[in-house]
This record gives sequence, structure tokens and C-alpha cells, in this order.
Amino acid sequence: MKKSTASPVDIDLQPGHAIRRLHQISVGIFLQSVGDSGITPVQYAALQVVSNQPGIDQRTLARNIALDTSTTGGVVDRLEARGWLERRTSPEDRRARQLFLTRAGDQALAGTIPAMLRAQEQILAPLTERQRGEFMRMLQVLVTQNNELSRAPSETMK
Repeated sequence: MKKSTASPVDIDLQPGHAIRRLHQISVGIFLQSVGDSGITPVQYAALQVVSNQPGIDQRTLARNIALDTSTTGGVVDRLEARGWLERRTSPEDRRARQLFLTRAGDQALAGTIPAMLRAQEQILAPLTERQRGEFMRMLQVLVTQNNELSRAPSETMK
């Protein structure tokens, strides 16, 4: 067996690997917290943004939650199929579709928020209050400063 010429690298010391692992953990905690509702973190984000901005169009939603438009289309399709979102033709531009929560979508979102907040608390539980603030501050710096390097930059991070 030929020995590798690559230098050994401890992946556990690489920020990208740690961030990927934290994302896996975050998703796992979120899914455990919301239980059988079947809502994913991305679906939650979409519902929350539509709730915050009723009538938002799908392209703007994609930019706000930092997803490409085709992925966002699939998320909206699934939420619409569940009866949680509805698309309406924009009165200003008949080609554009505005997004609104249905009554069921509003109830699903309202029922998910406490579980989502518990999940966020659990993710940060190993840190002290001071560490939590510093972690979130540093995380925002990394996300904001690297936003344009994303395959789907967020417009809310400019």
C-alpha cells in the first residue's frame, strides 16, 4: 500500500467541519423538539418570513431565507400541499405570486414557535449566558462578512 503524500490534517480542528457538525446537531435538536409536526427548519423559516411579511413574493422569500429559487419553490410547494401557504396573483404583476399563511399555516407556526425556541435554548445550553452572547456576536460576524460567498446570499445580511 502506497503512503499518502498529503499532510495529515485533524478535521476536528477545522472550522468548516465543526460548523457542519453543529448544523447536523441543530437540525436534530429542532426535529426532536417539534416532534410529529413534520416541519423542517427551512419550512419553519419560510413560514416565519411569510408571517412577518404577508404577500411576499417567492423570489424575495428565497433571498430572505438564503435559498436558491428552485429549492424555495419546492419548500413552498410542500407547504401549500399541507394547506399552510397559499399563492395569490399579485395585483401589480400578474406573473408574480404573493405568499400568505392560511389559517392552518398560522396555527402550525404558532404551535411550532415554543418548540423552536426550546431547540435554540438546547443548542446553546452548554454555554454560559456570557458565552452565548459572544458566540452569537461572532457567528453574526462570520455570516455577515461571508454572506456574498454563499451560493444563495441572504439579502437580510447586507
